[in-house]
Order: sequence, then C-alpha cells, then structure tokens
Amino acid sequence: MSVLSIIEFPDSRLRIKASPVTRFDSELDQLVHNMYQTMYSAQGVGLAATQVNVPQQVLVIDMSENRSEALTLVNARIAQREGTQVYKEGCLSFPGMYAQVTRALKVKVEACDTRGKSFVYQAEGPLAVAIQHEMDHLEGKVFIDYLSPLKRAMLLKRMEKQRKASA
Repeated sequence: MSVLSIIEFPDSRLRIKASPVTRFDSELDQLVHNMYQTMYSAQGVGLAATQVNVPQQVLVIDMSENRSEALTLVNARIAQREGTQVYKEGCLSFPGMYAQVTRALKVKVEACDTRGKSFVYQAEGPLAVAIQHEMDHLEGKVFIDYLSPLKRAMLLKRMEKQRKASA
C-alpha cells in the first residue's frame, strides 16, 4: 500500500491523454489499490491515474461517507449523456479551489473492471459529475477548462495567492 504523489496544476502532465489499459494483471490491481489509498488520504472522492503520473485510462471514485462504495472504471467511455446540472467542483490537483461547472445530469458509461470484464454503469447527480470530471482528466482536460476566461483567471489568481501564503 502506497500513497502516491498527486500532480498539481499547472503541471503539464495533467494535459497528457491517457492510453487504454491492455494488461489486466496484479500491477493494475496494485495501481488501483494505491489510487484508493491516495484518494482517501487526500480526502478526495475521485482520482484519475493521470493525476498520479500514470497515463493509463484508470479512475477510482468513492463518494460515500464511510468509504464503502468504491467504483473503479478502466478504459471507460461515456455512451450516453442526459440533462444538465451545475455543480460546485473541486479537484485534488487544485487544492482548495472550487468552481461551478455545468455537466450532464445522467451518464451511461461502458467500462471494464480490473479483470478486463466489460460492464455498463449508470450514474446521476453528483456521482455523474465525479465520473465526468475524472474521465476528463484521462483526456487531458481539467475542470477550469469549462470556466469563462474571467472566472478561470480569478481562480488561478486565488490559487497562486494560496501557494505563496503556504510557502
């Protein structure tokens, strides 16, 4: 069990597009286990492999209070989106920063588990937001990409102030 280092914006590695997983083995199991440990340690609800410098299509989510609803998606793709919602998002790669982002209300995802078995998963509300957010990371996108230039600049300015204050 290892807690991995989370890459923080503006690190260019957050813009790397992840590759599909081709080997479903103990190495993948270990990565997923470490990603959960990292996410829980950082008090997060989702984490994409690209955020821990592993450019593979792997993401983990657990939005439950007692950390009992782990969801692992490998090689996921959104097959269907429905409706819209505005949700206040944060990100482990943007510590302490939050912004209102518009996303689909419902998603239908086709993915694999860590054994390579395909499945379909449907989510709605905050869980749908988390899935879309983490899947964006695997495409090299971050949540501030959805903000207006003014809101993005304000958030980045706050982030820079926060960094200077903690240095």
